[in-house]
Amino acid sequence: MTKKFFSLLLVAALGLTNLAKADEGMWLPLLVKRLNHVDMQKQGLQLTAEEIYDINNASLKDAIVQFGGFCTAEFISKEGLLLTNHHCGYDAIAARSTPQADYLTNGFWAASRDKELANPGLFVDILVRMEDVTPKVLEGITAQTSEADRAKMVSERMKALATEAKGSENYVTYVRDFFAGNEFYLFVYERYSDVRLVGTPPSAIGKFGGDTDNWMWPRQTGDFSMFRVYADANNKPAAYAATNKPYQPKKHLPVNIGGVEKNDFSMVFGFPGRTQRFMTSEGLKIAVETSNPARIKLRGKRLEILKADMDKSDAVRLKYASEYASISNYWKYFQGQNAGVKRMKTVEGKVENEAKYNTWASADANRKASYGNVLADINKAYGEQKEYTLSQVYLSEAALAPAAAKFALNLVPLQKALKEGKAEDIKKTADAIKAASKEYFEGFNVPTDEKLFAAMYQMYYNDVPKNQHPDIFKTVESKYKGNWNKFAAEAYKKTFLTSEAKLNAFLAKPTLKALENDLIFKTASSVYTNYTTNIAPKLMASKASMDKATRLYVAGLREMQADKVFYPDANSTLRLSYGTVKDYEPRDGVHYAHYTTAQGILEKEDPKDEEFIVPQKLIDLIKAKDFGRYADKNGELPVNFITDNDITGGNSGSPVINGRGELIGLAFDGNWEAMSGDLVYDKDYKRCINVDARYVLFVIDKFAGAGHLVNEMTLVTTPSPSGDQTVKPVEAITADKMEVKVKEGKVKTKTKKEKKKKK
Repeated sequence: MTKKFFSLLLVAALGLTNLAKADEGMWLPLLVKRLNHVDMQKQGLQLTAEEIYDINNASLKDAIVQFGGFCTAEFISKEGLLLTNHHCGYDAIAARSTPQADYLTNGFWAASRDKELANPGLFVDILVRMEDVTPKVLEGITAQTSEADRAKMVSERMKALATEAKGSENYVTYVRDFFAGNEFYLFVYERYSDVRLVGTPPSAIGKFGGDTDNWMWPRQTGDFSMFRVYADANNKPAAYAATNKPYQPKKHLPVNIGGVEKNDFSMVFGFPGRTQRFMTSEGLKIAVETSNPARIKLRGKRLEILKADMDKSDAVRLKYASEYASISNYWKYFQGQNAGVKRMKTVEGKVENEAKYNTWASADANRKASYGNVLADINKAYGEQKEYTLSQVYLSEAALAPAAAKFALNLVPLQKALKEGKAEDIKKTADAIKAASKEYFEGFNVPTDEKLFAAMYQMYYNDVPKNQHPDIFKTVESKYKGNWNKFAAEAYKKTFLTSEAKLNAFLAKPTLKALENDLIFKTASSVYTNYTTNIAPKLMASKASMDKATRLYVAGLREMQADKVFYPDANSTLRLSYGTVKDYEPRDGVHYAHYTTAQGILEKEDPKDEEFIVPQKLIDLIKAKDFGRYADKNGELPVNFITDNDITGGNSGSPVINGRGELIGLAFDGNWEAMSGDLVYDKDYKRCINVDARYVLFVIDKFAGAGHLVNEMTLVTTPSPSGDQTVKPVEAITADKMEVKVKEGKVKTKTKKEKKKKK
C-alpha cells in the first residue's frame, strides 16, 4: 500500500472527502476551464470557457467592472452604459443632491448625454488580464527560509511584478496572495475616471424596505442605479472633459426579459470583498464573543445619534445619508452573523475538524514535522490578540467615528514637519491638508459630530481596558472629572477643525503650539500614538506567527483533502460563482418562493413609515397592472428573485447571468439566515437576493419615462435556459419589437402588517 493511498484511506475514515459543492465557491475566471466548466455545463451553462474569460478576444470579463473600488457594475450597452446597485451609487447620488434638487428622494434621469452628471473621484477598473505568478514569487524560498526573509522576498517580488506589468500610466496593477500566502496572482486593470450619473430611481424604490427589510427575504426593492463611462477620442482613459466620448466596451451584456424559472442556471460575476472561511475555531470565538458585540453596540449608538439629527434637517440628512446606510448595513450584518454561527454550530464544527486535522498530521512523521504544531501556534496567536481586540475595534468604530477626529490625523505629518522646522516640508504638508479639507467640510455637521465625539469616547473610556488607554484619557479624568460631554463642548468650541476659515488661517501660519493645544487634534494624536506605540507592535508580533501557521494550516488542508477542489477566500479580485434559481424553507412550516412581484409592494406600503413609502405613480401603475412588456405570463410584474450563488460584500451590483451570458438580474443582498457566509458557506440557507431585470427596465421605462435608455440595450425575450435544456440560439431584437415569454407561478409573501402582528 502506497503512502498516498494510505493517506486517502485515512482522510476517508476521518469523514473529510466531500467535494466542494458546485454552488459553493467564488472562483477565479482564469481557472474556470480547468476547474469548473464541466460542472457549470451540467447546470445549464451554454458558453465556452473562453467566452467567460479570454485575454485575446472579447469575453464576459470585459463587461464587468469594479465600481469605485467597493462594488461591481456591468456594461449593458455599446455606449458605456453601466448598471449597478442604488446603494453602490448612493454616495455619488447624495453628493450631487441638495435640498432643492434632492436626487436621493426624487430620483434623477438624464434626458440626454449632456445632462449626465460628473462625479469627481469616482472610477471604474476594467480587468485586462490575470496571471498565476506563484513560481516567480516563491522561487528559491524553502521551508528553511526564515519567516522574516520570506516576507521580505515575497513583498519585494510582488511589488516588482506589479511594476513590470504596469507598462501604461492608465494601468492599475497589483499582486494578491491566495490560500493564505500559498499562491499569488497578478492583476492588470485599466482605470477610467470619467464616470457620470445617468439615472437613479427615488429612494422609495431603490431603498424600499430600508433597514427593516435589509438582509431579509421576501424583498421588493429596486436596488439599481445607472452610470456611464466616458473616454477620450481613442477610447482610452481620460480625466473629465466635455469633449470625452462614451466608452465603447469590448463586451456588453444583453438584457433578458424572457424571465427565469426555478432551477434555472445562474452565474454571478463580480468583485467579492473579503471572506475568512479558513479561520479556525479560536478566531471565530473572538469574532462572535468579543468583536461583533462591540461593533453592534457602537454602531447602534452612532445610528441613534445620526438619526435624531437627520430627522430634523434635510441638509443634515443628505450629508449623512450614505454614512448612515453604511453603518446600518453592517450593524445588522454582525447581528445576523452571530445568529448564523450559533445556529450552524460553526465553532463546534471547526473544533471537530481541527481534531481530525491533528490526527491526520500526527499519522505521518513528515506531516507531523510540517503541520503538527500549526493549530497550537494559531491558537496561541489568537490568545495574544484577544487581549487587544477591543482596542482594535474601538479605534475604528469609536475613536475615528467623529469626522473631526478622523480628519485630525491628517495633521500628524504637519506636526512632524513643524518639529523638524523645514519650511518647504511645512508648506507642502499644509497645502495637502488644505486640498483634502474641501470634501471634509462638505461632509459633516458640527453639532452632530460633537455628539458623536462625546458618546464614542465615553464608550471607549468605559469599555477598553484601562491599561490600554491613551494619555488624553488621564486629562479628561483629572481636568474634566471624566465628563466627556463637557470635554467635547470645549474641544469643539475652541478647535480650528470645525471651520474652513479657521483651518485655512491656521495653515497659512501653522505653529506647533497651536496645533498641539487643539483638543481634537490632541485627542486623535494621543489615540494614534498610543495605538502605534503600545498596541500595534504586540499585534504585529502575534500576526507574524499567525501568518506562518495559517499558511501551513491551509497547505495541510489542501494536502489532506487531495480530492477536493478548493477555492480561495475572496479578496476583492474578479470572481464568479454559479448556482441555480432556488426557493428555500428557513424554518418549520415556512416556505419562501423564489421570486416576488409588485403586489408585495402594495402589501407593504405604509405612507406613515419612511421605509415603506411608495411613490403615487408606482402605486397607480401597479394597481392598473400597467406593466407593458415587462409583465410575466400571468400579467404580474416580477420584482426580486433569489439564487443560491455564493456572494459577499463587494458583489453588490454584480450581474446575475443566465446560461447564455445574458443579464437576468442584479445581485444586491444576502439573506438573514446565512449571514455567517463570510465565515462559512451555508449549503441549505445561502441565498443571493437579486432585482429582476424586468423590474429594472419597467422602472426606467414605464415609471421614469426614460425609454431612450432601454433603447440603448440589446434585449432578449427567449426565456433563460435550465440545466436540462438543449442549446437554443440567442434572439436579440430591438426594444420596439418585443414578445413576452416569461415564468409562471405565484409568490408567497407576508405583508408588513402580518410581520408586525407576528412579532
